[in-house]
Amino acid sequence: MSILIKEAAAKLGIPAHTIRYYDKEGLLPSQKRDEQGNRIFEPGDLNWISLMTCFRSTGMPVAALKQIVELATHGNSTIPQRQAILETHKQELQRRQEELDRALEAVNLKLARYESITAGMSDPDLGNSMGNY
Repeated sequence: MSILIKEAAAKLGIPAHTIRYYDKEGLLPSQKRDEQGNRIFEPGDLNWISLMTCFRSTGMPVAALKQIVELATHGNSTIPQRQAILETHKQELQRRQEELDRALEAVNLKLARYESITAGMSDPDLGNSMGNY
C-alpha cells in the first residue's frame, strides 16, 4: 500500500524535510512519484529510510551513505565493499563508546563524591583545586 510523505514521516517519527533531504541527496534510489509528482512510499521504502535515519543518528556521514547506496545499485557483487564501509563505521562507534564509557565513569565518580559530601562525610580531595567542582 502506497503512502505519501506526510504519512511516511508520521510512521517513521521523522520530519518530512528529512525524507526530502535523503531523496535530494540520492539516498532513496527507488523513490517513486504519483501522477501529480508527489513522492509515494512502499513498506520497503520506509524500512530503508528507517535504516538511513539509524545510520545518521550514529554519526555516519552522508557521503558514506551515498557510497552504500551507489554500491547497492550494482547488486550483490558489491557486498564486500559495503561491509567494509560498515566495519569502518562500527570501529568508530566502538571507539566513541569507549570514550563515552570513560566519561560516564568520571561523572559517576563525581556524583558519588558529591553524595558523600552532602551526607556529611569528609572529602579528602576538598583541599585540591578540583575538589570543589
